Amino acid sequence: METLLDYNFYISPSDMIEYCFCKRFIYYMKCLLIPQFEEKRYKVQKGRNLHEYKVQSNVDYLRKRLKVIDKRVNVELHSQTHRLKGVVDEILFFEDGTASPLDYKYAKYNNFIYNTYKTQMTMYALMIEETFNVKVHKAYIVYFLSNNKLVELKITNRLRDTLLNDLSKYQQIVSGYFPPKTASNKRCEDCCYRKICIM
Repeated sequence: METLLDYNFYISPSDMIEYCFCKRFIYYMKCLLIPQFEEKRYKVQKGRNLHEYKVQSNVDYLRKRLKVIDKRVNVELHSQTHRLKGVVDEILFFEDGTASPLDYKYAKYNNFIYNTYKTQMTMYALMIEETFNVKVHKAYIVYFLSNNKLVELKITNRLRDTLLNDLSKYQQIVSGYFPPKTASNKRCEDCCYRKICIM
């Protein structure tokens, strides 16, 4: 039987988003236990406010548009197989017996889906499949700053393989490996660890 301590070593979508932004985020947060104080960031706070708003005001338009037969909101998930945990905004269940995660983003849609979003949705897909014993072939993202535009993401084998590879590298970092910094210097400008990070 797993303990709460075991559960704390599960990887969340937020952890993997930080990993995708810069692998050293994980080293500073998980190995050195230095918090990033993300609540001070404007966009993060706006995103959290959006999640509160959609919980209170979400309507059932998706049921007709996507042929949804059931929906669950703010579902806590975990995967013992892949050691994942997280809370998905919504799970949509369809007539064909499949399911899909749906996530709200305080962002504009620029005709492509960021890799961080793909990683997050693929993690939700794996957790939903294990928790509910259903297949997940697609995920959906609602972009709040593009008039709630609904965008479909196919959960391909390539996305799954990429995620599993990244999860393996993530585990190496939390075991003490100090990774190279991000190749994007622009990311360093707004990084909360920039004053202590070794270049």
